[in-house]
Amino acid sequence: MVPEDERLIYELSRGNKEALRKIYIKYKDCLLTIASALLHDSNEAEDILHDVFITLVRCAKRIELRTNLKNYLITSIANKVRDKYRRKTHTLLELEKAGKRSSPIHDPEKAAMFDDEFRLVADAIYRLPFEQRETIVLHITGGMKFHEIAKMQGISTSTVQGRYRYGINKLRTELNGETNNDSRR
Repeated sequence: MVPEDERLIYELSRGNKEALRKIYIKYKDCLLTIASALLHDSNEAEDILHDVFITLVRCAKRIELRTNLKNYLITSIANKVRDKYRRKTHTLLELEKAGKRSSPIHDPEKAAMFDDEFRLVADAIYRLPFEQRETIVLHITGGMKFHEIAKMQGISTSTVQGRYRYGINKLRTELNGETNNDSRR
């Protein structure tokens, strides 16, 4: 584990609010991106992010990190999203209601093109079966290795690799304008 993260968790367990602020600032962007990609709803993603940090504060004294803090938080986000799907309370929002995404591009024309492309990819990812979407987002955005995802999901590494491969192939097919009705995988 990263020594700085070890120190921050220790300080957080002793009630240090500054440690929580540092952890939040360090990981919030990555975690929010993952939650948004899994949920396709920026408001819900923010709610999940805050739930994870509330749980982190409440459980700081009992946390035993097996890998690193980033993976622990990513796993917490993924578990909260999975719980949301299990409860069947997730409602889909129309893209227009999902909230404005900011772009780091300052040229308005390029920013509009980037936003359109981002929406196309985000929509295509959201149409994937949840298991494939989760695997792709955790691997690409979260930087998690296949074996880490497998351990988190309680499945084999080869299953994770298969979900990733099938999901990427479906994305390629959809984004290239080809039709693909095989949603069984």
